[in-house]
Amino acid sequence: MKTFLFLCLLAASIKVATANNENQKAYAIAKQNACLGCHAIDKKIVGPSFQAVAQNYKGDSSAQAFIQNKIINGGSGSWGVVPMPANTKLSAPDVSLLSAWILRGAPQ
Repeated sequence: MKTFLFLCLLAASIKVATANNENQKAYAIAKQNACLGCHAIDKKIVGPSFQAVAQNYKGDSSAQAFIQNKIINGGSGSWGVVPMPANTKLSAPDVSLLSAWILRGAPQ
């Protein structure tokens, strides 16, 4: 029984550490690619906050693909008339990590 509890705690610790690492990496990607110039985690700047994006797309099974497309290709009209520039130089794994982080509300 003690071994089982230890393994459960170990697995939970690894999951938390992995999530924290992913959050830090996603934040770094956002910072390095000027996302934070127009978006903040919890307030509107030029574009919506990441938390507002997460709330807006909560429960939408197609949201991650939509957000990935917006990150890569940019666009306008979803949140107003100010266009979001394309981020074509981001790798697919970075776009995936960034979009998942945004849809979780950009936890730090």
